[in-house]
Amino acid sequence: MPEAYDRHLGPAVFAPFASDLAARATAYAPRRVLELAAGTGVATGALVTALPGAELTATDVNPAMVAHGSRRVPAARWQAADALDLPLADESFDLVVCQFGVMFFPDKVAGLREAARVLARGGRLVVSTWAEAGRHAFAAALIGALEQVLPADPPTFVARVPHGYADPDRLAADVRAAGYDDVVVEPVTLTGTAPSAAGLATGFCTGTPLRATLEQRGRLEDLTQAVAEEMTTRLGPGTVTGAMTAHVATATRAG
Repeated sequence: MPEAYDRHLGPAVFAPFASDLAARATAYAPRRVLELAAGTGVATGALVTALPGAELTATDVNPAMVAHGSRRVPAARWQAADALDLPLADESFDLVVCQFGVMFFPDKVAGLREAARVLARGGRLVVSTWAEAGRHAFAAALIGALEQVLPADPPTFVARVPHGYADPDRLAADVRAAGYDDVVVEPVTLTGTAPSAAGLATGFCTGTPLRATLEQRGRLEDLTQAVAEEMTTRLGPGTVTGAMTAHVATATRAG
């Protein structure tokens, strides 16, 4: 899964926002940075480049992602860690970042509060979450393709989880409840480019948790091919581009 995720989704879906995240981090000039839910290291690589003098610790709950990320971005210190129970000391970082990970936290306020615990007083938080799936060209095409390929029982994972924490007011309220001041949430719309719709389909179907729900419904290879064909119909042949909208929250640890 990490290889498919990184190859097919990293450059097209996550890299544009990683550049935005790194630019925001640079403005804070942090010395000690913690990344939560780092995945395969797309944002990690951007942070390492943007902050050459900082110490960056990248964490993810999935050991396979950590193993892949540590090979991809060896300049960071990698470790497997649950964002809701970090094995890290109080007030040990100047900046905590999380790109498209908080949506997966079983308790979002608890995860944000744990990030506040490891932040120094006055330390900064930067978190990004996806807006509704309809504001993400590739996700919308994927959901439409799944409904066409599996009309009797289309998987709901994409809209329900990665795009299910899409209310900016809720995000702002959760950040405040977790112990932060100066909370600002803003929409950011960027353009993604992929070599083909079929590649995106392969990334989503085989490199994300959507894979497990597809395997419950049939042969993964066959379903991935069908989704790829339908996404190509919707997005077009050859190189595809699409607008993607996220919400980015920035805040300061209270106290």
